[in-house]
Amino acid sequence: MKKMLVAALASATLFAGNVVKLDLNAKYGANNFHTKGAEKFAKLVEKYSDGTVKITVHPGSSLVKGNPLKAVKDGTAPMTDMFIPFTAGGGKVFGISALPFVANSYDDAYRLYQLSKPAYDKVAKKWNQKMLYAVSWPPSGLYTKHPVNSTADFKDIKARTYDKNSAKFIQMAGGSAVALPWGEVYSALQTGMVNAVVTSSASGKDGKFWEVLSDFTKINYAYPLQAVTINLDYWNSLNKDQQAAMLKAAKEIEAAQWEASKKEDEVALKTLAEHGMKIHEASPTLKKELAEVGKKMLDEYLKDAGPEIKKIFAEYRKQ
Repeated sequence: MKKMLVAALASATLFAGNVVKLDLNAKYGANNFHTKGAEKFAKLVEKYSDGTVKITVHPGSSLVKGNPLKAVKDGTAPMTDMFIPFTAGGGKVFGISALPFVANSYDDAYRLYQLSKPAYDKVAKKWNQKMLYAVSWPPSGLYTKHPVNSTADFKDIKARTYDKNSAKFIQMAGGSAVALPWGEVYSALQTGMVNAVVTSSASGKDGKFWEVLSDFTKINYAYPLQAVTINLDYWNSLNKDQQAAMLKAAKEIEAAQWEASKKEDEVALKTLAEHGMKIHEASPTLKKELAEVGKKMLDEYLKDAGPEIKKIFAEYRKQ
């Protein structure tokens, strides 16, 4: 019954002149580079579809307050972007991009994404949606109130982490992990509920972390992915030319946004430094100790992983 209702809603998006109007929920604010990418994607779709598909982007999770995967499955939102590692229902597959120190560069992250894409597509289909494109965040680093030169400096860290992997990483490194919605992080830093954050340079810039923290260590923890999906019933309501237009736009914006992510990292690091935050490269000791933590986590992750995931990592290690 629910699927029939969604299909009916999808059909109802067709207006005079065969114009399809779709709403896209964007998790972050209007100034975030992922949201800006979604806006550019919407313009490209309208252009390539000759104006027959119009997407309205709604920043700040204004359409979806809960699980975006479920919202798109149910048709609550026709389209959404989502932080893949944090999305409930994605299982072990959606955790791939957030495994620590697996990818050491944007090139590594992109190669891992390409190998993982069929698995992501399979999970999306299970949740009645199609993945259109995915883009890496700038590499996750560690924001603290003091320099971190070895795991010995983790003993007094209470870090806000963004998924199970990052929480386990902080704990294995000797600190404490705290799960918090992003909207509560700044106030938690003010009150001392947490005194550190694992996240990207871009998020630290957007969150004005220089007001509550003093140091950012570039540990290159992971390159987690943000993806955009569309409900399959809405997708199937599009004609072949409209689908082709959307795929063309998705391919183009994905390539542009991977480059935008690199630029965002540069701009964000510069902004953090200009506001007085001390930026550190990870020391050789810290790199070695954290690499050992990462290896243990990957071994544990793969222990009960299915053949599809094990094959991804086998292929990844070959290249």
